Amino acid sequence: MKILTARFAEGRFNLPEGSVREGDVVTLLVPEDEGGFTLTPEERTHLEIAIAEADRGEVVDGWELLDELRA
Repeated sequence: MKILTARFAEGRFNLPEGSVREGDVVTLLVPEDEGGFTLTPEERTHLEIAIAEADRGEVVDGWELLDELRA
C-alpha cells in the first residue's frame, strides 16, 4: 500500500505517471472543506508504518479493542 496525492480536474485524477496500474483499486479520503489537509513528514512516516503493519496482518480486531478499552 502507498500514499498518493492527486488533484481532481476535468473529471480525472491527475496522478504521477506509473503510480497506479490498470485495474488497481484505490481508496479515496476526501476532506469536507476546500482547505484539504496536509501531513507533516513525521505524520506521513507514522501513517506509512501503520499501513505496512496492516498489510502484514499486524492488526487488532475492532471488537477486541473495544473490549480492552472498556476493561
